[in-house]
This record gives sequence, C-alpha cells and structure tokens, in this order.
Amino acid sequence: MEQSARLFDCIDYQLKHFPKEDMLVAKEKGFWNNYSTAQVHKLTDTLSAGLLQLGISGNDMTAEGADKIGIISNNRPEWVIVDMAVQQIGAILIPIYPTTSLIEIEFILRDAEVKYMFVGNEEMLQKINSVRSAVPSLKGVYSFDTIKNSPHWQEISALATKESSQKMQAIKATIPTSHIATIIYTSGTTGTPKGVMLSHENIYANVRSSKESFPFEDNPTWRVLSFLPLNHVFERMVTYIYMYSGISICYAESLETIGDNLKEIKPNGFTTVPRLLEKVFEKIMQKGNDLRGIKRGLFFWAVSVANHYDNQVNQGWWYNIQLALANKLVFSKWRAALGGNISFVVTGGAACQLKLMRIFNAAQIPVYEGYGPTENSPVISVNRKATAGHKFGTVGPPLNGIEVRLATDGEILVAGPCLMKGYYKRPELTAETIINGWLHTGDIGVWVGDSIKITDRKKELFKTSGGKYVAPQPIENKFKESPFIEQIMVVGADKKFVGALIVPSFNSLKEWMRHKHISFTCHEEIIQHPMVITHFNTIVESYNTHFNQVEQVKKIALLSEEWSVDGGELTPKLSLRRKVITEKHEKALESLYE
Repeated sequence: MEQSARLFDCIDYQLKHFPKEDMLVAKEKGFWNNYSTAQVHKLTDTLSAGLLQLGISGNDMTAEGADKIGIISNNRPEWVIVDMAVQQIGAILIPIYPTTSLIEIEFILRDAEVKYMFVGNEEMLQKINSVRSAVPSLKGVYSFDTIKNSPHWQEISALATKESSQKMQAIKATIPTSHIATIIYTSGTTGTPKGVMLSHENIYANVRSSKESFPFEDNPTWRVLSFLPLNHVFERMVTYIYMYSGISICYAESLETIGDNLKEIKPNGFTTVPRLLEKVFEKIMQKGNDLRGIKRGLFFWAVSVANHYDNQVNQGWWYNIQLALANKLVFSKWRAALGGNISFVVTGGAACQLKLMRIFNAAQIPVYEGYGPTENSPVISVNRKATAGHKFGTVGPPLNGIEVRLATDGEILVAGPCLMKGYYKRPELTAETIINGWLHTGDIGVWVGDSIKITDRKKELFKTSGGKYVAPQPIENKFKESPFIEQIMVVGADKKFVGALIVPSFNSLKEWMRHKHISFTCHEEIIQHPMVITHFNTIVESYNTHFNQVEQVKKIALLSEEWSVDGGELTPKLSLRRKVITEKHEKALESLYE
C-alpha cells in the first residue's frame, strides 16, 4: 500500500495487483452473483460520469462547497459503487442508517443540503419521500431495486458521455487526500445528530494502520461476509481493507439470514458487534438445552471447560487434553455452523462479555475485540493476531501510528492522522471535543500492560445520593452473562442505592417455567409471577458478589418488551439510549425507589 492515497484508489490498486472475478458478491433472486474487479471499475467510472451530467461536483473542494449525495440502503455491491463514484468527482457521501427515524433523516438531509439520494428498496424510498417536501435541496431520488414510478440508479450511468467520462478522469486525478470523503452523522445516545467530517487521508491512515497492526495479509483466495451496516464507519473502513487486500466481500441478505449465508459462503472472517455475538451464543445454548442424555452432558461439560480458557496461560496437559476433546466432539459443530473456515471475527462498538471471548476463542473461533469512535475513522486500538497482543477483557494495544494517553480522570485521549476534520457546521462542538490536537473520547479506561481496558463512558458514570460514583457498564456486562437476562440498564443517579431495569430472555425463561410446571399466557403475566420474581432476585444476588457494596443492585423491575432501534431505546449501533429508556419506563423506575 502507498503511504498516502484516496479511498477510491483501491479499485485501481486491486485491478493492478490482484484482479478477481468475485470482488463483490451478492445474493440476487436466490443466486449468488459475482461482480469482478473490472466490472466494479467500469460501473463506478460510468456512474461518476453520469453524476457529472446531473451537475454534481466537488465545486471549490471544501466541506461546505462540495455537493452532497445521500445513501440509505442495506449492504450490497451498489452501495460501494455509489461510494466510490461520488468520491471520484469530489462530491461528499452522506450515509444514513436504514433504521434512522424520520425526524433525524429530515435533519440530516437539510443540514447537509443533500442534492440526490440513493435508496435500497421501496421501504427506504417511502421514508425519503415522506420528508422530501421539507428538504428544498433534494432534486431526485434513485433506487437500487426496480420500483414502479421510481428512477433506477442505472439511469444516471446512462447519462454518461465520452466528454463527461474524460472530464471525470481529469477531476479524479486532481482530488487531494485532504479532501472530505464523507460526512457521517452520529446519533449517539443523546441530542441532535452531529456530522463527523472524515477526509481520504483520515480513513486511509486507519486502513493502512489496521492492515499493518492486526495484520490483514493480502489474500485473494479469502472471502468475508459483510452484514454490519456500511453507513457505520467501522464496516466501511474494513471494506477498504478488504479491497486493498484482495479479499472478496460477500453481502448477507439480511440479519435474519446470517446463519444460512455463513454456511453458503464459508467465509474466512467477518466484523460484528457484541450484541450479535450474544445472539449467536444464545442460539447455541438453546440448542444445547434441547439435547438429552449423554449429548447434553457432553455439551455443557465442553462449555464449562471453555469458560476457563485463557490464551495467555498454559493450564497444563490435563486441561489441554480436555480442551482438545471438547473441540473435537462439540466445538467442531459450532465451527461448521459458521461455515468451517473462520480465521477472524473482529468485534467493536461496545464491550464484549469476557465469558464470550473465552468460550469462542477456546472453540477455535478467534474473536478479537477492538475500539474506536467515528471521530477517529474509527479504530484506536485492536487486539492482535499474535498471542502476546491478544488479551481478553481489553480492546488491545493502540494501532501503529496512533498516540493514546489517559487524562487524570482516566478519559482516553487520542491523537494522530485519523482524527476527524471536525463536526460539520459545529465549530464550537469541535473545539470542545478536540483540544490541543487531542480527541477527548468520553470513554474511561486503564492500561493493562500495553493494552487498553475500557471501564465506562464518562457521561454514563453517576453518583448515588451517598456521593459514591458508579460505572453502570461493567455491572450490565457482568449481569448479561446470565442466560436469563436479555437486556439490562443500571440506574441510581442521586438515589440511595443502585437499581436495574431488566428485560428477561423470554426463550430461556419459558423453558425454565415449563420445567417448573408454571403456566403462563403472555410476557406481562410472566414478569409478575412470584416464582419468576424470586428467580431473578436470586440471579441478581449471585452476580452482586462480583461488585462492592455501593455497586450492588438492590432492586429490579422486570419489563415485558425488548428494547429496539425501532422503539427508539437503542442507537443504530445497539447502544442503550438511557434517556429514552428512563422516560419510557418512568413508572417502573419510580417503583424501585418508593
């Protein structure tokens, strides 16, 4: 890789070093369809030339002056082609989560003055059309799916002429690495979305450092499955790594089909968030619970062996024999369910349970935890493939070329080439976040050797009425190890004690109730049953032993409905929106402190 490059240069790079027939792969009408490097190259150039014909341009090549193009779609080859085509003419891509609320979509489109939108399907088209009249800058909307009465995205490519193609090549050659490639609006857990301005050099530096640090070797025979939304900078940055490494990218049809797609594609790896790993583990454990006799005993024995795994410690010949046996008899089936070829799973976006790290790695499904905010393009640190650089419970050492230090209160500060150019139209917010060249992440951490361990979010720390500080995240992560707890939010700001709102894992709970011969009709009835309440109080008491007196959960309220992005309780990255949850469950919270 070059020391410095534009992101769209990855297509030319792959064409030169490892052109392939399956650069991008997607399931279309029931069949996996390959897009070759040459095909992607041509489609991208033609779309760029067509956009020029629509009058789209980088204009004066400033963040404010360059035209903005929006995209709202699930992952598919067209997403990447639009991304590259927009970049090549100096325009700026504005990606939007498919699950974003209409209020936020309208805000983003108006704030960025988006001129044209690309949408994936009819549902997303309707979302954009419903706010269109409120966005005066929006000139047109093009869809990837063929939709009646909606212009298809290839109609833009059809506008390309020989002259516009030549003009595109001339513009492409002059785009500086300092130019803004994208503005990513982060909803965060509070407040109005803020547009993070990232230049080509910001993201490319992160690509180069991640590729070198992890490391990602050039491997044209490898394939990955992509399902984390591409509007998330982590999945997008990793996409550029794959393209610069000659790795084929296969797009999952949806989150629901990941299991089937893994078996069909047999990928060498994928990126994910801890919530999806938790779901995979819950499914595996459910299947284990359905087993009977010797098979059931063997399954839970293997999980118990894996639960004691530590890659940094050799636990002796007897443990190693047991682990080898567990891998042969039980975990080989887990690996087969993931396609049988997994060499890496990188997780980020939130803390991963230590128990999951132990069990998956023991089962020879290598899970590596990393960390970083959108504002750093995004990766700050990641655990390494080499054993010495892979410490469970940490987010690994900082990437090569990135400086990290801890403030006096433990806040993680970062400096280096990946640092955003600022928040779009928000200089005062930029000045609060980047001070003397250091990004203030808002995350609290400690050093474990040369690795970083995240202990909490600065804004999420709260003080009880007794004046003691409590960090909710470590408590929540520990409690979520229980198969009976689906979601949890720890509360107690300005209160006498710590409490918690808990959404039970109803699948596990219903199974437990059947064994106890407890009848039920609905979730509401389940959470009010005295035996269920006693069961959860016992679970809470067992996990409280891991925490000091002040941090222990004294009272809980069980809730009947899972929190979701659609419901507004979770961000698109599946983080808790504490303010929303607090407002929605005001009565349940009051009951804790009556």
